[in-house]
Order: sequence, then C-alpha cells, then structure tokens
Amino acid sequence: MMWGYGWGGGWMIPLMGVSAVLWWVLVVAIVVGVVRWLRVAPGGATPAGPGPRAEAREILDRRFAQGEIDADEYAERRRVLSGG
Repeated sequence: MMWGYGWGGGWMIPLMGVSAVLWWVLVVAIVVGVVRWLRVAPGGATPAGPGPRAEAREILDRRFAQGEIDADEYAERRRVLSGG
C-alpha cells in the first residue's frame, strides 16, 4: 500500500507546473532573441536607421554639393523637409 501521494508526495504536481511555465518562458525568450538578432542590419544599424527625413536631407546635401541644384532650390527643399 502506498502512503501519501505516490511519487514522493504532493510537491511533484506543482513542480511539474512550474517547470512547464519556465520551459515556455525559455522558448519565448529564445524566439524573441532570434527575431531581434535577425532584425539588426549589417554594420550594427537597426532597420529603422536614421529615418526618411535624414536620408532625404543627405540626398539633398549631396545633390547641392555636386551642383545638380542651385542655392535657391536647395534652400526651398530644405525648408520643405524641415516642415517649415
């Protein structure tokens, strides 16, 4: 005849529940870590980068430096980019 609850007492069922929860926490943490690791672009930059306005400003500066646009057009486009 078995006295108590069989496999070493009543602590086994709560221990199994806790270990199942910890297992799923570990699985979710690994998935989140892998997704974040894959989202990092080469060179360490995040996919968001500096943003579309900063990129547009860099293109505008480069076009002005290369002489593709004059100072008046540069000033007007820069004003539009800054939202003013």
